[in-house]
Amino acid sequence: MHAPLPPPRPQYPPHLLYRARGLAAAGRRFVLGIAGAPGAGKSTLAEHLVEALDGRAVLVPMDGFHLAQAELQRLGRAGRKGAPDTFDAAGYAALLARLRSPAPGETVYAPAFDRTLEEAVAGSIPVAPEVPLVVTEGNYLLHDEGPWSRLRPLLDEVWYLEIDDAVRVSRLVDRHVRFGKPRSYAERWVHESDERNARLVARGRNRADYVVTQVP
Repeated sequence: MHAPLPPPRPQYPPHLLYRARGLAAAGRRFVLGIAGAPGAGKSTLAEHLVEALDGRAVLVPMDGFHLAQAELQRLGRAGRKGAPDTFDAAGYAALLARLRSPAPGETVYAPAFDRTLEEAVAGSIPVAPEVPLVVTEGNYLLHDEGPWSRLRPLLDEVWYLEIDDAVRVSRLVDRHVRFGKPRSYAERWVHESDERNARLVARGRNRADYVVTQVP
């Protein structure tokens, strides 16, 4: 059986790009956050904005701060990968602070998450000092517990992306299958782990500057 194809890229309201262009033209480095539950389409929207801004923005995902699988196993958290305490939240906050105030002539290197390896890879994303907009996306940008509470003041603007839960869950299952998980395992993981995290993420919705309701 063939793995499911990625969902088609949605059509976004034009005002989202206008808003992002305004941040990129503000005259200083801005950091735009895109938050939302697992499977809401955060990375797709972020990639769309960065592509459309054509060199004036760079994407730095939160997922680059996943703890390594070996460390999750040592901590006994491998079965909860994706929960808030399975990330280096303090390290992510430190990077955002550095990105928010770029040093002249200094390129900052951010980590990325390789879904094939299921590991973060350091030094993957160069952020040149002249790039005016950093777009970052992730589940917990609006989470207010522990070191996650440091994030919100470091983000000039945060958009919360939401979509019909049934569509979102279906996409999540398909994504896990696409990256090699058996469908029965994917369905169990989504309902037992991803959806628990989704309920936690939803608590931060009212701290967003703007809610983007996506129609599938």
